Amino acid sequence: MNPTTQPAGAGIVQPSRRGLLVGMLPLLTLAACAGGDSQPALRPPPTYDYLTPIRLNVLEAEVLEPPTGLSFRVDPPAPISPLAQALRMGRERLVASGTAGRARFMVDNATLTQEVAQPGGLFSQRTGRLTCIIRVRVEVLDQEGRRVGFAEAEARRTATVVDEGEATRANAADAIVRQTMDDLNVEFEFQLRRNLRDWILTGAPSAPLPTPVQQETLSPAS
Repeated sequence: MNPTTQPAGAGIVQPSRRGLLVGMLPLLTLAACAGGDSQPALRPPPTYDYLTPIRLNVLEAEVLEPPTGLSFRVDPPAPISPLAQALRMGRERLVASGTAGRARFMVDNATLTQEVAQPGGLFSQRTGRLTCIIRVRVEVLDQEGRRVGFAEAEARRTATVVDEGEATRANAADAIVRQTMDDLNVEFEFQLRRNLRDWILTGAPSAPLPTPVQQETLSPAS
């Protein structure tokens, strides 16, 4: 072959193996970050102390931890706990502002369940179904310990999401617990103002009732 003659395909630069690997690193890193098994960016749990507290005409308002051994099912991954959030809402929303009697806040149900909705296959994606249920109650007791007032509130949500790995399941669990707690917070105040209005202290003669929350089932992901 004439040394000055270029072989076929001379206009194409053939990269070295090292150059090829180096060039692929950013793409591999990007793919790893975007993959379904990447770790989700965890947000801090929501708080409720920014809301106007509900002032009860009692000497003491206590938030009771569930008894030892009482089961509250939470399927992993669960970035935030439904039980911990319900207890936090009780601590941050209820305030004792009276001189007699007491109120106690209890969590009767705080579950987060996850199950396979569609196993997936050659022509379909794997999907999962999440269900979050949180139910709380408040009892008002007189000085003798007799129950003289009662209110309970419940919120539940279900969602069907595409399951692309641990990260998508964690993000979906985080979102549904937050949404359920948002619903519960509204329903909680509505039920207290309706059923315990004689024990609620307000600055105005009467406070409007918030709109009650209706149960919502989210449509399957497309």
